[in-house]
Amino acid sequence: MADVGESAQNGYAERVIRTIKEEEVYLNEYADLSDAEQQIGRFINDVYLTKRIHSALGYLTPAEFEAAWQKQKRACTQTSGKIRKS
Repeated sequence: MADVGESAQNGYAERVIRTIKEEEVYLNEYADLSDAEQQIGRFINDVYLTKRIHSALGYLTPAEFEAAWQKQKRACTQTSGKIRKS
């Protein structure tokens, strides 16, 4: 959902939905809604976030990108702490 007046934000959500449809939903049949929820959830967690690279993230997976961001954040926090103590 985009902020009011920020229609460009919808593009990100639309792209995620398109990927899920093309790479999971259209390629599978589901027994029922519960099965669909389980399989789509598996796809998001096991494929989209951990195996599928994203050009917008420098060709990293979202999991790799977040791990690098967390590492950088910890390094900045440690550096900030050292500067304050000096």
